[in-house]
Amino acid sequence: MPVFKNRVVLEVARGIKAFLKLEVGLTRGEVPDERAALRKELARQSAGGLSGGKPDLFFVVGQKKSGTTWLMRTLDSHPELLCKGEGRFFGREWRRDKLKETKKQQQPTSLYNALANAEDLRFWIERSPWSRDDDPEEHLDNLTRMAVEYFLTQELAGTGKRMVGDKSPLLTPEDVKEIGTLHPGAKVVHIIRDGRDAVVSAAHHMWNFSEDREGVVTLQEGVRQRREAYRQDRQTLAESGGSVFTPPQLRGLSRDWAGNVRAAREHGRSLLGENYLEVRYEDLLVSPEKEIRNILGFLGALSDERTVAGCVGSSSFERLSKGRQPGEEDPSSFFRKGIAGDWRNVFTEKDKRVFKKEAGDLLVELGYEQNGRW
Repeated sequence: MPVFKNRVVLEVARGIKAFLKLEVGLTRGEVPDERAALRKELARQSAGGLSGGKPDLFFVVGQKKSGTTWLMRTLDSHPELLCKGEGRFFGREWRRDKLKETKKQQQPTSLYNALANAEDLRFWIERSPWSRDDDPEEHLDNLTRMAVEYFLTQELAGTGKRMVGDKSPLLTPEDVKEIGTLHPGAKVVHIIRDGRDAVVSAAHHMWNFSEDREGVVTLQEGVRQRREAYRQDRQTLAESGGSVFTPPQLRGLSRDWAGNVRAAREHGRSLLGENYLEVRYEDLLVSPEKEIRNILGFLGALSDERTVAGCVGSSSFERLSKGRQPGEEDPSSFFRKGIAGDWRNVFTEKDKRVFKKEAGDLLVELGYEQNGRW
């Protein structure tokens, strides 16, 4: 308790110091950029003081169906780490259309989007005597930062853990850039998977959560027929040269994978530096203890042999799939197969050409292919 109180006192003192510095700066007529920097620092410290101290934040990012859920569960089993998902904090340009018209438990518009597009909030900022002479975007960014830290910190309180992270699948190419801008001190773990395996898994995921299965995904024309053909007789479908994808679907999934992964890597390295870590899905399959130990060391968490073994064991494919071995497929399960390279059993020659055209250069850049013959 004394340590906790000391952190509160420290945060309050820092906040007062920043506030006084801001007030002095205003009376001296400092330039807007300096005022903005002071306000940003004050907002950052205020967010940390909401629950008695700024938490150690981290985010697990990755293109959908690249292992973010698997990694989230592994980290959450650690005695020092709280990791849940998915908050959908980032992705300012990402929103759900017609969200209010459905009663289904559909993931919401991103928090950043919700705040940035809150009309009354923006009017207040633009017209309030406390902020009308400022850049409203700056205040909206600060409010988003404070809101994210508020929600994470409140969930962390009472758990006995000291670090908190959100599983944040990439919604837009700007997500990691937004993390770096709003939370420059946070750490980001980017899990990357061979894009061909990722799109195969994404197709199955869309099948399982389609509207005709009481889900929220609207399937494109022809996709439902591909699903039924695959599940009725996948061998015949493969032998006849039939694909599990429609051409538009595969092009869209391939572009999303390449665009989001490439941008996340560029922004992570340029904005976050040593606070950015990449891990491969395939390496986690082959050497889980080694990879988890490396991730825990990056986060600054306990990484002794017993702790690592406990984390790995808690989220093995057998446990997550309730008894299946890797490679034993359950098309209806979120944890469908648990292997690497399954795209070879699925892709047709035409599928290969489509993916190569849309994302082949990134496969080579990441080392998944050495040449164009695949």
